[in-house]
Amino acid sequence: MSENTGQAQSAKMIPRYADVTLVRDKFAGTIQEIIEAIGEVTLIARREGLIDLMTFMRDEPSLRFDYLSDIGGLDLGEFASPRFAVSYQLYSLEHNHRLRIKVFVEEDDAVLPSLWSIWKASNWLEREIYDMFGVSFDNHPDLRRILMPADYEGIRFVRTSR
Repeated sequence: MSENTGQAQSAKMIPRYADVTLVRDKFAGTIQEIIEAIGEVTLIARREGLIDLMTFMRDEPSLRFDYLSDIGGLDLGEFASPRFAVSYQLYSLEHNHRLRIKVFVEEDDAVLPSLWSIWKASNWLEREIYDMFGVSFDNHPDLRRILMPADYEGIRFVRTSR
Protein backbone atom coordinates (compact mmCIF):
# COMPACT_ATOMS: atom_id res chain seq x y z
CA MET A 1 0.00 0.00 0.00
CA SER A 2 1.41 3.36 -0.98
CA GLU A 3 1.63 6.30 1.39
CA ASN A 4 -1.05 8.16 -0.62
CA THR A 5 -3.47 5.23 -0.36
CA GLY A 6 -3.01 5.13 3.42
CA GLN A 7 -3.62 8.87 3.66
CA ALA A 8 -6.77 8.59 1.53
CA GLN A 9 -8.12 5.82 3.76
CA SER A 10 -7.31 7.85 6.89
CA ALA A 11 -9.08 10.87 5.43
CA LYS A 12 -12.23 8.78 4.88
CA MET A 13 -12.24 7.82 8.55
CA ILE A 14 -12.18 11.42 9.83
CA PRO A 15 -15.78 12.62 10.29
CA ARG A 16 -16.67 15.63 8.21
CA TYR A 17 -19.44 18.12 8.58
CA ALA A 18 -22.61 17.67 6.56
CA ASP A 19 -23.68 19.89 3.68
CA VAL A 20 -26.67 21.71 5.12
CA THR A 21 -27.89 23.38 1.91
CA LEU A 22 -30.89 21.04 1.59
CA VAL A 23 -31.80 21.50 5.26
CA ARG A 24 -31.48 25.29 5.06
CA ASP A 25 -33.79 25.44 2.04
CA LYS A 26 -36.40 23.04 3.40
CA PHE A 27 -36.51 24.47 6.95
CA ALA A 28 -35.97 28.18 6.36
CA GLY A 29 -38.63 29.00 8.99
CA THR A 30 -37.02 26.78 11.64
CA ILE A 31 -33.33 27.49 11.06
CA GLN A 32 -32.35 30.94 12.30
CA GLU A 33 -28.65 30.84 11.51
CA ILE A 34 -25.90 28.61 10.16
CA ILE A 35 -22.51 29.04 11.80
CA GLU A 36 -19.37 27.61 10.22
CA ALA A 37 -16.23 27.91 12.31
CA ILE A 38 -12.99 25.92 12.48
CA GLY A 39 -14.40 23.27 10.17
CA GLU A 40 -17.56 22.73 12.22
CA VAL A 41 -21.16 23.50 11.32
CA THR A 42 -23.81 24.54 13.84
CA LEU A 43 -27.44 25.20 12.99
CA ILE A 44 -29.28 27.57 15.31
CA ALA A 45 -32.90 26.44 15.26
CA ARG A 46 -36.24 27.48 16.74
CA ARG A 47 -37.99 25.00 18.99
CA GLU A 48 -41.07 25.29 16.77
CA GLY A 49 -40.48 22.79 13.99
CA LEU A 50 -37.69 20.98 15.87
CA ILE A 51 -39.37 17.57 15.66
CA ASP A 52 -39.90 17.88 11.90
CA LEU A 53 -36.32 19.10 11.42
CA MET A 54 -34.79 16.27 13.46
CA THR A 55 -36.98 13.63 11.81
CA PHE A 56 -35.84 14.91 8.41
CA MET A 57 -32.20 14.82 9.56
CA ARG A 58 -32.60 11.16 10.50
CA ASP A 59 -34.65 10.04 7.48
CA GLU A 60 -33.24 12.05 4.54
CA PRO A 61 -31.03 9.62 2.54
CA SER A 62 -28.34 12.22 1.82
CA LEU A 63 -28.00 13.03 5.55
CA ARG A 64 -29.07 9.92 7.50
CA PHE A 65 -28.20 11.19 10.98
CA ASP A 66 -28.93 7.90 12.69
CA TYR A 67 -26.98 8.57 15.88
CA LEU A 68 -27.71 11.23 18.48
CA SER A 69 -24.31 11.20 20.17
CA ASP A 70 -24.95 13.83 22.84
CA ILE A 71 -27.20 16.57 24.13
CA GLY A 72 -25.71 19.32 26.26
CA GLY A 73 -27.24 22.11 28.30
CA LEU A 74 -25.77 25.54 28.89
CA ASP A 75 -26.80 28.28 31.31
CA LEU A 76 -25.76 31.59 29.79
CA GLY A 77 -26.39 33.43 33.06
CA GLU A 78 -29.31 35.14 34.72
CA PHE A 79 -28.83 38.36 32.74
CA ALA A 80 -28.66 36.66 29.33
CA SER A 81 -31.67 36.47 27.08
CA PRO A 82 -32.34 33.79 26.14
CA ARG A 83 -30.84 32.20 29.22
CA PHE A 84 -30.45 28.55 28.21
CA ALA A 85 -29.09 26.72 25.18
CA VAL A 86 -29.49 23.04 24.37
CA SER A 87 -27.01 21.59 21.90
CA TYR A 88 -27.68 18.38 19.95
CA GLN A 89 -24.72 16.47 18.45
CA LEU A 90 -25.76 14.35 15.45
CA TYR A 91 -23.68 11.78 13.58
CA SER A 92 -24.29 9.71 10.46
CA LEU A 93 -22.70 6.27 10.54
CA GLU A 94 -23.51 5.76 6.85
CA HIS A 95 -22.04 9.04 5.59
CA ASN A 96 -19.45 9.65 8.34
CA HIS A 97 -20.52 13.24 8.89
CA ARG A 98 -21.67 15.21 11.89
CA LEU A 99 -23.70 18.28 12.74
CA ARG A 100 -24.55 20.35 15.80
CA ILE A 101 -27.99 21.87 16.27
CA LYS A 102 -28.49 24.46 19.00
CA VAL A 103 -31.80 25.73 20.38
CA PHE A 104 -32.15 28.64 22.81
CA VAL A 105 -34.95 28.96 25.39
CA GLU A 106 -35.94 31.65 27.87
CA GLU A 107 -35.85 30.90 31.59
CA ASP A 108 -39.59 31.46 32.03
CA ASP A 109 -40.42 29.17 29.08
CA ALA A 110 -37.65 26.56 29.21
CA VAL A 111 -39.49 23.80 27.37
CA LEU A 112 -38.42 21.85 24.28
CA PRO A 113 -40.03 18.90 22.52
CA SER A 114 -38.52 15.57 23.50
CA LEU A 115 -36.60 13.77 20.76
CA TRP A 116 -37.33 10.38 22.35
CA SER A 117 -39.72 9.44 19.52
CA ILE A 118 -36.84 9.99 17.03
CA TRP A 119 -33.78 8.77 18.96
CA LYS A 120 -34.27 6.65 22.08
CA ALA A 121 -30.76 7.76 23.17
CA SER A 122 -32.26 11.13 24.10
CA ASN A 123 -34.00 9.58 27.13
CA TRP A 124 -31.34 9.94 29.82
CA LEU A 125 -29.66 12.92 28.13
CA GLU A 126 -32.89 14.94 28.33
CA ARG A 127 -33.38 13.84 31.93
CA GLU A 128 -29.90 15.09 32.80
CA ILE A 129 -30.58 18.52 31.26
CA TYR A 130 -33.92 18.65 33.08
CA ASP A 131 -32.22 17.77 36.38
CA MET A 132 -29.21 20.07 36.01
CA PHE A 133 -30.71 23.09 34.21
CA GLY A 134 -34.48 22.88 34.63
CA VAL A 135 -35.21 22.68 30.90
CA SER A 136 -38.29 20.51 30.46
CA PHE A 137 -38.99 18.19 27.51
CA ASP A 138 -42.58 17.79 26.30
CA ASN A 139 -43.70 14.21 25.63
CA HIS A 140 -40.70 12.65 27.38
CA PRO A 141 -41.70 9.16 28.62
CA ASP A 142 -40.11 9.49 32.10
CA LEU A 143 -39.00 13.05 32.86
CA ARG A 144 -37.69 12.89 36.43
CA ARG A 145 -34.40 13.56 38.17
CA ILE A 146 -31.53 11.32 37.11
CA LEU A 147 -28.50 12.62 39.06
CA MET A 148 -29.78 14.52 42.08
CA PRO A 149 -31.91 12.98 44.84
CA ALA A 150 -35.65 13.13 44.21
CA ASP A 151 -36.13 15.41 47.23
CA TYR A 152 -33.41 17.89 46.17
CA GLU A 153 -34.83 21.40 45.95
CA GLY A 154 -33.70 23.70 43.20
CA ILE A 155 -31.80 23.23 40.00
CA ARG A 156 -28.19 22.13 40.34
CA PHE A 157 -26.27 24.05 37.66
CA VAL A 158 -28.35 27.20 37.27
CA ARG A 159 -26.15 30.23 37.91
CA THR A 160 -27.17 32.82 40.46
CA SER A 161 -25.46 36.10 41.26
CA ARG A 162 -23.79 36.40 44.63
